[in-house]
Amino acid sequence: MTAYIAPLRLALDGDALLSNWRWLAGQGGSAACGAAIKADGYGVGAVEVMRRLTGAGCRDFFVSNWAEAAVLEPLLSDDVSLSVLHGVRAEDMARALASRARPTLSTPQQVARWREAGGGPCDVMVDTGMNRLGLDWRSDVAATADGLSIVTLMSHLACADEDSPLNAAQLERFQGARAAVQADRYSLANSAGICLGTDYAFDLTRPGLALYGGVARAGARDHIRPVVAPEAQILQRRRVLAGDTIGYNATHRASMDMEIAILNMGYADGYLRGFSGRGAAWADDVRLPVVGRVSMDLIAVDVGARPDVAEGDWLTIDYALPDAARVSGLSQYELLTGLGARFDRVWR
Repeated sequence: MTAYIAPLRLALDGDALLSNWRWLAGQGGSAACGAAIKADGYGVGAVEVMRRLTGAGCRDFFVSNWAEAAVLEPLLSDDVSLSVLHGVRAEDMARALASRARPTLSTPQQVARWREAGGGPCDVMVDTGMNRLGLDWRSDVAATADGLSIVTLMSHLACADEDSPLNAAQLERFQGARAAVQADRYSLANSAGICLGTDYAFDLTRPGLALYGGVARAGARDHIRPVVAPEAQILQRRRVLAGDTIGYNATHRASMDMEIAILNMGYADGYLRGFSGRGAAWADDVRLPVVGRVSMDLIAVDVGARPDVAEGDWLTIDYALPDAARVSGLSQYELLTGLGARFDRVWR
């Protein structure tokens, strides 16, 4: 049977992925550069991302939970590690003890659970001011973690994408934790943190968003290349007469006769209603504005400037992450991770 070809796809730029990782690695100085591939590689596809980055020299990967780890464990080798950032619940213990991935322990209960089960090497998260996961930096972290075989002691920056005084405060607090807690290595910086300078890099950086084309700080924009380009097929080209309306709630009324194309993509695929009347597609170098409201499975674009595009043709959606975030009101993270399963993912 012929393989099904979906009417929408993500064109994924493997060269851009590797270029982004190499640039981020260089910004971290002597620190090793890992990769956050949680949420299925931020929606790109964690297996293929891990395979490509491993080939480029990346040796440290991070996912959120044990189900994600199970998918990636066959790709592990003796010199490639995988860390599960959400630690170990009681429900995770059997899987975690049998896995080659490491838990990142973040509560006294998780530490006790791992220690009492005779668990091996682990990572430990210290909360230095984000008040999310982690042992409180003001507590006796060294006593809580005593006896553990800690591969990586880590924390996470809350405001690295901004010029916030909390960045320096978290750095100072993590330096204190580093002095108190014995580990093989120490890690603080995410994508934005890497751009704060090598003081934040320690032994290992953990980029996520920037690997996939997100710009976490303005200074990185000239160096980070887009990785993800949604493409959608034209299902119908049609003429709309002056005075007619387009889409739900008739939010766009044609001021003159116009040509539109209906594309097979909508908010069920992660192209959300914030793009209504604001987003665009591209046919080569010609911008084709979205007209009317984004619906569940369909959008309409004005193709009057391209009389040659027709049913069955493919258009590229304008999805450069910083610009798309500004247009839609969504974060770059939402734009990436919301891209749905109905897209074929095609590496180029």
